[in-house]
Amino acid sequence: MDTDDLSPLRPRLPSPLEPVEDERFARRGLTLLLKRDDLIHPDLPGNKWRKLAPNLRAAAGRPVLTFGGAYSNHLRATAAAGRLLGFPTIGVVRGDELAGRPLNPSLARCAADGMRLEFVDRATYRAKHEPAVLAALLGRAPEGTYVVPEGGSNALAAEGCAALGRELEGRADVAAVACGTGGTLAGLAAGFGGRTLGVPVLKGGFLGGEVRGLQEAAFGGPRGDWWLDERFHCGGYGRTTPELDAFAQDFEARHGLAIERLYVAKMLLALVSLAEADSFVPGSVVAAVITGSRDQSVSSR
Repeated sequence: MDTDDLSPLRPRLPSPLEPVEDERFARRGLTLLLKRDDLIHPDLPGNKWRKLAPNLRAAAGRPVLTFGGAYSNHLRATAAAGRLLGFPTIGVVRGDELAGRPLNPSLARCAADGMRLEFVDRATYRAKHEPAVLAALLGRAPEGTYVVPEGGSNALAAEGCAALGRELEGRADVAAVACGTGGTLAGLAAGFGGRTLGVPVLKGGFLGGEVRGLQEAAFGGPRGDWWLDERFHCGGYGRTTPELDAFAQDFEARHGLAIERLYVAKMLLALVSLAEADSFVPGSVVAAVITGSRDQSVSSR
């Protein structure tokens, strides 16, 4: 599969960069821009497109096996790509207790798009990178199946996300993105000449090592000026708080943009909090990467 093979998807690239008037930034001499990666493609929005596209080219039309939780937008995007481009997909889903239940809307969408769902227990899921576990999964998949990791984050994905940084080069001083598995941040920072903020949506303090490992694999070593602010996960992956929801509702009312809660809202909350703490140099242009909209997402990783 070469670049032309993805042309039926018709991505909107580069994604729009929209200025917004927000007095919480303006009164501190800052300009806020929204990098609307959520508008790249209706079925493969934001970082899902940027991470999947290079992996789909590498798969060259072979079946694709990948991993995710019960509400994974990565699984949904992979299944949609399979339907649109005509290749088989297998989704390994965390939680064998889900096998006997009705499919939730996210997994139902995957199945409707032709993805074969394979439910595994949580211990097996945690061990999915071990050779014996992966071999067993591939043994039940078609010959030649291509494996994409959870969240789509690998060296190819980081290389794909470097284009996001290049699109922002010269147009912003700071770029910010919400982080699950680290692939988007690794690539964004590599392609961007300014400072890059990653806002983890999971607890644990492990993401820095993941980003460094992805940059080593993709680019041969550290790239870019990036940092993490781990204060805004709001309890961990898939969790929100009343305060976060109130913040998101206020942002929606101010700017007329439906805010995805589990990733984008946390990143925007971090930016507003940092602006109000005078953490940015006055005169800076701050770009917030909108990786998905509330309409596109129940949860994502």
